[in-house]
Amino acid sequence: MAVPKRKTSKSKRNQRRAHHALVVTQWSICSQCGDPVLPHRICGTCGYYRGRQVMTIEEE
Repeated sequence: MAVPKRKTSKSKRNQRRAHHALVVTQWSICSQCGDPVLPHRICGTCGYYRGRQVMTIEEE
């Protein structure tokens, strides 16, 4: 099995891990009701997607 000849420096280690950061999810606003919605998803409150009603939501 291969063994590293030298210790990996802190800068090289940190450069490799530069893409490991957590990303905050981007929320968009529903055009019908104004609630926050994840992109490319149906709004859970009103049932609209891209200005069209896709799903009917029953109210209690």
